[in-house]
Amino acid sequence: MTISREETQRKLNIQAAAAATHTPDQTYTVADRYEEQARRFPNKAFLIYEDKPVTFGQLNLEANRVANAAAKLGLRQGDVAALMMDNRPEFFFVYVGLAKLGVTTALINTHAQDKALRHALSTTASRMVFLGAECLQGFASAADVTGDLPCYVIADPLNQVDIPEAMVDFSTLAESSPTIDPPKESRSGLMGRDDLFHVFTSGTTGLPKAAHMSHMRWMNTGESNAAVLDTGPDDVFYCFLPLYHGAAGMSLVSAALARGATIVLRRRFSVSRFWEDVRRHGVTTCQYIGEICRYLMNRPPQINDADNPLRSIIGAGLRSDIWEAFQQRFGIENIYEGWGATEANSGIMNLDNKVGSCGRIPFKERSNARLVRYDAETDSHPRDANGHYIECEADEVGELIAMILDIPGSGAGRFEGYTDEQATEKKILHDVFADGDAWFRSGDLLKRDEDDYYYFVDRVGDTFRWKSENVSASEAADAISDFDGLESLNIYGVAVPNTEGRAGMAALVMQSEAEFDPVAFYAHCKDRLPPYAVPLFVRLCQQAELTTTFKLRKVDLQKQGYSPELVSDPLYVISDANQRYVPLDEQSLAEQQLPAFISA
Repeated sequence: MTISREETQRKLNIQAAAAATHTPDQTYTVADRYEEQARRFPNKAFLIYEDKPVTFGQLNLEANRVANAAAKLGLRQGDVAALMMDNRPEFFFVYVGLAKLGVTTALINTHAQDKALRHALSTTASRMVFLGAECLQGFASAADVTGDLPCYVIADPLNQVDIPEAMVDFSTLAESSPTIDPPKESRSGLMGRDDLFHVFTSGTTGLPKAAHMSHMRWMNTGESNAAVLDTGPDDVFYCFLPLYHGAAGMSLVSAALARGATIVLRRRFSVSRFWEDVRRHGVTTCQYIGEICRYLMNRPPQINDADNPLRSIIGAGLRSDIWEAFQQRFGIENIYEGWGATEANSGIMNLDNKVGSCGRIPFKERSNARLVRYDAETDSHPRDANGHYIECEADEVGELIAMILDIPGSGAGRFEGYTDEQATEKKILHDVFADGDAWFRSGDLLKRDEDDYYYFVDRVGDTFRWKSENVSASEAADAISDFDGLESLNIYGVAVPNTEGRAGMAALVMQSEAEFDPVAFYAHCKDRLPPYAVPLFVRLCQQAELTTTFKLRKVDLQKQGYSPELVSDPLYVISDANQRYVPLDEQSLAEQQLPAFISA
């Protein structure tokens, strides 16, 4: 069924109006929203964790304990405090309590250790750290940095551990603190444009950056998503992605809070428990990302798959090859695939259930996003005779950019940037379509069709050049990801010494009952891909290399390349003469006239 541009725009107008609810200059903050919902729904469950409810009223009281205890420790409006904790109710108690004081919370990846943890802490100006007891071991790996920060530990019933002498038991301090709302004067002057969070990007290609997240942006995201999902107080959200990341901590939580809905909170994602939780708690919507949907599809079919209350899912990363099968098998009425980023000043969303699309811009004059030509070989944007960027034609791959706006009284098009000013500047393109203009560089390659539906292609840097042709890792993966028995597939380019470009490598994870067939995989790739895009190498992995938000991570795989010294997994190289992939060794490399891998 063809949907008119006008009909798509009508739906986008509803979303846009909701996304403009909150302004940079307002004094209504996230803390005010939590207190307001606690007054409206004092006895209604906001969280369900381990089958136990936490009401809006209870959450507000516990957050007050944190706020009053933190104030005694000297935290004041404008300060930054780091939070490192698994998904559990105390995560909310801490950041809401800090928000009541006007304190910004820097959300730290619970898996960060050593170099990554040092980096995360050094890029924030945190005065102290609030640490879940479950994270003590990882936190100790960066003792040379963390030892200088006052650290307050929040007890975890699932991880009974002794608190080191240099740290303080914050749970005891909070329990003895008053439950009354701290005076609003403690956050007097705080505005919508001020930071609620520092949220780290997912780090798919390197160390993450800490993005500013304002009160205004957090709440507007919730208003927008709630409008798209058409949710109300009777809806139930399912949260299994980590709260320290934007998908769960901003998009899902802010949408639920905006409507007074309930959140079923899981410490981490479980394939085996997913549908059990959905049915038991009456979950109506959830946020997905990355490979989540593929994991659910890889489970053996059940006769009651479609017998569930899940009405809508919203997120990014649902590949087109399983889209319709996923929707039909589980009876999902609405799939809202979108494009965006933690720090992006624009976003698009597929409101028409167009298979494979991440959104539509039916009338580009109503959007600040544009798709411009990008040269992967030189990592540059071609310019026209006037020195300006060139917009892409239909079916032409380019980079999505968004004009940076500063409209008085509006948050539309604002780029809030990172805590690192140099990183912020690297994301800004100047003199794009007119002298003096400024645009946010997404780093994402997309294409659009004649009807202006947009499709994600790749991250800049994930597209690699081989045999003078550009290879999209994402498109190549989509083309061959239905190989029998495949659990997960990650395609990336690896350096070949004394050779221009990068050769394709496929990291495969096979399902537990399946064995890799090198003859069948060779035939499958040859049948589905142009010759230059067929992977030269195959790596059989025990598990996928993922970020904690289920995005495929390539950086370490690329560094390890096809070196047997660096890779303990079985490696294969293509053999056209034998029409199969053969085990990689000195002889098989020599037969393909390929040199040994040289690590960087």
